[in-house]
Amino acid sequence: MRERKGHPLLDLVGLFLPRRCAACDQALYTAERAICGDCASDLPLLRGHNDPENRVEQLFRGKVRLESASAFLIFSKGGKVQRMLHRLKYKGDRNVGLELGMRMAEDVMTCPRFESVDLLMAVPLHRDRERQRGYNQAQVLVEGMAATWDLPMADGGLLRMASTRTQTRKGRMARWGNVKEAFQIDAPEKLEGKHILLVDDVVTTGSTLEGCVLALQAVPGVRVSVMACACA
Repeated sequence: MRERKGHPLLDLVGLFLPRRCAACDQALYTAERAICGDCASDLPLLRGHNDPENRVEQLFRGKVRLESASAFLIFSKGGKVQRMLHRLKYKGDRNVGLELGMRMAEDVMTCPRFESVDLLMAVPLHRDRERQRGYNQAQVLVEGMAATWDLPMADGGLLRMASTRTQTRKGRMARWGNVKEAFQIDAPEKLEGKHILLVDDVVTTGSTLEGCVLALQAVPGVRVSVMACACA
């Protein structure tokens, strides 16, 4: 396996704040970053990135055209993946997002179906939501991925025009109606001809990602793959 590069933000924060595992809350050893060794060795990996029949690919079949789609982890209610993502999304814990992003990149970057990716792009938040939260959790994952994978991050490119309500309790049709016109392209000339890896924290029905993909595919020559940190 390629040696994983560190992230300077993780290293700096660790000097001043008590460091505890984002999954189990146990104290971290010096060499550990945001996830302890025991939890890291027991993560519920989805696997199957090269399998066109994996569960994420099946979510999008017949809906949008993708080069490939997968997820790093399997999400289960009350499990360690939910705890880590909750800390990233609602508790301001960027460290766990950076760590997960690094591990996502390690897991996927040597897979043949993802080798032609040119650009990493986060699913955007509406500016009001991002201002309220302080950051976009998907962008933090992308920053972690870029620290390990020698790929550029998109500088904008996709805008979220509508501040859609939370999707977690909606059915598929309600979710799709909530996001189908929520995304627009900014500076399409920067994206032309690129193979974009679109990154999100969790994929459930895939409706948010569908909206992003349809907007991106209006740009000439764009190909899109999808990678989520977790699949519910």
